[in-house]
Amino acid sequence: MKPTHFIKKIKKKILIPSLYRRYVLGNGVIQEDIIQTLKVRGSKVQNASIEQQFKHLMTYYPDYAFVFFWRINKLNSQWRKVFVSDIPCKLFRNTKIAGGMLCYHPFASVINAESIGKDFQFRNGLTIGNKGNDNQLRPIIGDNVTVGANVVIIGSIKIGNNVVIGAGSVVVKDVPSNCVIAGNPAKIIKEIDEL
Repeated sequence: MKPTHFIKKIKKKILIPSLYRRYVLGNGVIQEDIIQTLKVRGSKVQNASIEQQFKHLMTYYPDYAFVFFWRINKLNSQWRKVFVSDIPCKLFRNTKIAGGMLCYHPFASVINAESIGKDFQFRNGLTIGNKGNDNQLRPIIGDNVTVGANVVIIGSIKIGNNVVIGAGSVVVKDVPSNCVIAGNPAKIIKEIDEL
């Protein structure tokens, strides 16, 4: 093990309990992020205490650490660098995102929505934004929405609950609940039973 990796490992061991006490205890949204991330990834740590789950995620999942530091509004913190290498992803502070958010490799992603519901999952290359540089024209995204890689969601549109958006889609119109969409422009591929 390189000396720098050893030092990082020691810093993590020292910082994680403090971060847990300060930001995770009593914060239901962050706890939902933890539970959903481990559930979707099928982790064996799911049945451990929330503290052990947090420790596991902060130690082994830099994508989760990125979401955590965004949640606590500390993306520029010196401690963030202990857990996360540079991940070029921008989540606008004015975007309201419910608990259970999960990202897979959030590289080259920009998220500027009015609101996003619970259990939101996304992959790399996602753009969610306003239309014509007008922040009054931002998307509203429902609960249980899963977004593939390289998707664009633009404008004052509404995406319902339980929606799967296929990779490479361009979404510029409202999307009803309980469906799978894909394409450019995105169209309903199939309707699905409530997830």
